[in-house]
Amino acid sequence: MNAILFPGQGSQIVGMGSEFYNNFEIAKKIFKEADEKLNYSISKIILEGPEEKLKLTQNTQPAILTVSYAIFSVLKKEFNFNFEKTKFFAGHSLGEYSALVCADALNFKDALFLLFERGKSMQEAVPVGKGSMIAVLGSKVDEINFLIKDREIKGVCEIANDNAEGQTIISGDIESINFLQNLLKENKKKFIPLNVSAPFHCSLMKPAASEMKDKINSVNFKKPIFDIVSNVTSKSENNPENIKRLLVEQIFSTVRWRESIINMSKENVSSFIEIGPGKVLSGMIKRTIKNINCFSINSIDDMKKTIDEFKK
Repeated sequence: MNAILFPGQGSQIVGMGSEFYNNFEIAKKIFKEADEKLNYSISKIILEGPEEKLKLTQNTQPAILTVSYAIFSVLKKEFNFNFEKTKFFAGHSLGEYSALVCADALNFKDALFLLFERGKSMQEAVPVGKGSMIAVLGSKVDEINFLIKDREIKGVCEIANDNAEGQTIISGDIESINFLQNLLKENKKKFIPLNVSAPFHCSLMKPAASEMKDKINSVNFKKPIFDIVSNVTSKSENNPENIKRLLVEQIFSTVRWRESIINMSKENVSSFIEIGPGKVLSGMIKRTIKNINCFSINSIDDMKKTIDEFKK
């Protein structure tokens, strides 16, 4: 069995999806639909930049969805990929919206609207310079949690992303994160400060979740044709009302990606196919599960190679 995965923020790069845009009408049509829905040329930002504009959260989120959906549509409609052996769809943070669109649970234009609004509200939830995020490398989640609780760090200091074995992202207010960095240094643990515009996936994002609740509830969701693995629970879900509730919670909750991958592999998934810009998710999977098949599709050549592998 296989699972189809969609990347989140951090995978963006100027020019992503250009090969599909230039070679397939269906991809061009999706880019055009995105421009029309958003009332500005997101396609120009995706294809030409500048990088500063693409990196703005309210642009990044709909941009990654647009590229992921375009590549998926080419795979499905131009290459007639056989999804018979697919068990789950999943996406990392905003990638969950890509998964829902590609699983026919959410209309593409509705998802664009939601992600533009989500990006804006997440950006505005915390004043610039008040929040911070770091990546802790080579430590287990439990060790980091223990450090945070044992030293009773004041303020907000929470696990934002449990990405992979030995890769955890911490989010919170700047004073608490700075205090944690000193603790990590004392304990000889590796970390990297992240260049982000806001402290995502922690309780500081609750104002953004409140703002998004009515917007998410105003949109029509259908039952997905493949079960969606939720970032919040790391378990599969196909009830539209539950999916909506979890998308609201996802904004301020830990992205439980490592557990999601482990849970899918326990459900007999032996191949993961990453669709969209970059190869970040494949790297995370290989760090978490040994001897697993990972495929990344972000070029036509990638697509042909992946299809050939699945024909064997």
